[in-house]
Amino acid sequence: MISRLRRVPLREVWAHEARDFTSWLAENLDVLEESTGLSLSLVEQEAPTGRFSVDILAEDRDGNLVVIENQLEPTNHEHLGKLLTYMSNHEAKTALWIVAQARPEHIRAVQWLNEFLPADVSVYLIQVEAVRIADSPPAPLFTVLAAPSEESREIGEKKKELAERHRLRIEFWNDLLEKARQRTPIHANRSPSTDHWISAGAGKSGLTWVYVILKDHARVELYIDTLDQGVNKAIFDHLYRHREAVEQAFGASLDWQRLDSRRASRIAYYIRGKGGLRDRDRWDTLQDAMIDAMIRLERALKPYIQQLP
Repeated sequence: MISRLRRVPLREVWAHEARDFTSWLAENLDVLEESTGLSLSLVEQEAPTGRFSVDILAEDRDGNLVVIENQLEPTNHEHLGKLLTYMSNHEAKTALWIVAQARPEHIRAVQWLNEFLPADVSVYLIQVEAVRIADSPPAPLFTVLAAPSEESREIGEKKKELAERHRLRIEFWNDLLEKARQRTPIHANRSPSTDHWISAGAGKSGLTWVYVILKDHARVELYIDTLDQGVNKAIFDHLYRHREAVEQAFGASLDWQRLDSRRASRIAYYIRGKGGLRDRDRWDTLQDAMIDAMIRLERALKPYIQQLP
């Protein structure tokens, strides 16, 4: 004979959260091992935390502190705040938030924490249910709804790297634009950006002067994109017919990229050997080289841009 698993209202099993559920869990921490993989031992129940107290303070197998906050009701901001307060005050490496029901926004909040917290700090959001088979005594059922993972750590690291790149780009562009305003009006009205490029109009619709900064090099370019591929290629071909005179005026060879398989085209000058975004100690030299190249590129191409209809 096969019986069905039935859920039992939590308050029928543990009428009072602190007096019943927390006390029971403190004596049965091993029931969490199957769902979390954590081996826990009790340190203190209702451990003082300033004027507050954490439901359960435990230790993992490595002796690191673990805080456990119980909530036999749907998640709310107050308990999330308590969880973070307890973690920080006890310098805990792990936190377990055990709830009757989790709201989607709190599941995402815990996922976000696991992406951005240090790799050795973890937060678990766990749903607790009570179940029984036929007339058996009720049993606890713990389901992890959000937890640390290799994927979440990788996502977090990528986001941190992206945020750091954005911060560096803003600083880089701020310095470059301040210097450039002293020498040329081309990008005078531009503001620092988190993008890897800064552009300004070249006097004709669809043509822009662009600074580009990458991790190990930079470039300046005339970018051609009128939103019409045929027009773009015609403009490029017009300028390319004057290649020899343009490069002579510029003072070096340029990279003429017609980009036949793409809508846009570009004429670029690459600045290598002077570092890139990650070489902060070389920014000054690199920025000077970029500004100098931009001035020369604009001067060399401007007469032929003005010939365009």
